[in-house]
Amino acid sequence: MKEIRISDMTLTVKKNQLSFKEKVEIARQLENLNVDAVEIPEIANVRSDTLFVRTVSAFVKNAVLSVCAGMTEEGVAAAAAALSSAAKPRIKVSLPVSVVCMEYECHLKPPKVLELIRRLVSAAKEKCPDVEFCAVDASRAESEFLSQAVTAAVESGATLVTLCDTSGDMLPDAFARFVRSVMDGIPSLENIPVGVACHDKNGMAAASAVLAAVAGASVIKTSAAGEFSSFETVAGIIKNCGDKNGICSNVKYTELSRGVRQISWIAGTGAAAPSSVSGTDASGIVLSPNSDPATVIDAVKMLGYDLSDEDNAKVYEEFCRVSEKKSVTSKELDAVVASVALQVPPTYKLVSYVINNGNIINASAQIKLLKNDKEELFAVGTGDGPVDAAFRTVEQIVGRHYELDDFQIQAVTEGREAIGSALVRLRSSGKLYSGNGVSTDIIGASIRAYINAINKIVYEEA
Repeated sequence: MKEIRISDMTLTVKKNQLSFKEKVEIARQLENLNVDAVEIPEIANVRSDTLFVRTVSAFVKNAVLSVCAGMTEEGVAAAAAALSSAAKPRIKVSLPVSVVCMEYECHLKPPKVLELIRRLVSAAKEKCPDVEFCAVDASRAESEFLSQAVTAAVESGATLVTLCDTSGDMLPDAFARFVRSVMDGIPSLENIPVGVACHDKNGMAAASAVLAAVAGASVIKTSAAGEFSSFETVAGIIKNCGDKNGICSNVKYTELSRGVRQISWIAGTGAAAPSSVSGTDASGIVLSPNSDPATVIDAVKMLGYDLSDEDNAKVYEEFCRVSEKKSVTSKELDAVVASVALQVPPTYKLVSYVINNGNIINASAQIKLLKNDKEELFAVGTGDGPVDAAFRTVEQIVGRHYELDDFQIQAVTEGREAIGSALVRLRSSGKLYSGNGVSTDIIGASIRAYINAINKIVYEEA
């Protein structure tokens, strides 16, 4: 049985949409799911990106930490410096090999690209024993040049070669034949593991990647949230069909669904509040307003969460607020964790709000916030509906307008006293920030989500 290694690219795909803490939590979730490698984008900001890699290195011990070196030797040096404390470091040299991509991305002719491959892979090998060469757009490359590029990378010290279907246009069986032909046609790959990365533009990425693995590839690049092969789908196919096809993986299947949903929520691509139980509460969790912190934290662990002491305290505080109105089962507790855990330190906290709305008056909002736990701020505003009035009033207090990129509301639980969840996405300086709020009052949930997103912006910019 051949073991297929999973290298997850979620942090690379979502590099411009996540806060520092969100990226750290996604890395922690991936390590917990037992992926073989966690991929990190090129070091753009030396100070903050290096700090992130070193922070992640403190707890990612089983998985390889792979940092992209970009297209310069300075990028190689920055990646190596960031990985200095990683248990299993890897530097990834990713360069295009198709004519169109070489012209567009590198502005170089094929001979110059070959020189660049040799130079960057050699530089990476001097600083790190594990070096990956990623052949971007390999499926559209001329076969002779692809062979030269891969050979140059291996001769320069690459320990892993990845073939990319960057356009996502190849049918799964055709891509599997392509990978097999490359492996058979390049002698230098005889003792080098080959990976695959497939874009999911046409919904075929997971099938293409798994068929390529059956054909001989040993590494599949996935993304738990993003445009490449779905981590959950690939792992599911290997689990369900692996025995018949001679492949397996080390992924923790019992925690896969919850872990991926948590990552998707953090990345802002999944449901606002993941729930592990539908219908009746099969977990047996029913908490009352009298439940003490230890009981609540034990219930959180039963749901599969492993939170810090700080996040546990936030969950208990929010639980106390929600439990005043109804009993809390696994669904409500899931929603509470999604609402308050994994957050940045709040600059603004909601103290109170009053909303006036009707069919013969303009909607208005009176909102009071607490800034940095000491300064109370108050404002009154109007808008086109209660939610718009509330958001405009919060902006008055903060003193800044934000572009609302997305706003979603949904019921997390059933019944007249159902908990409502709101998801807000704000855009600031070209980046997206997501906020989540939970309450039995959907307007209150919306305000909390808006403030949650603003806190992330303020924290990141500070």
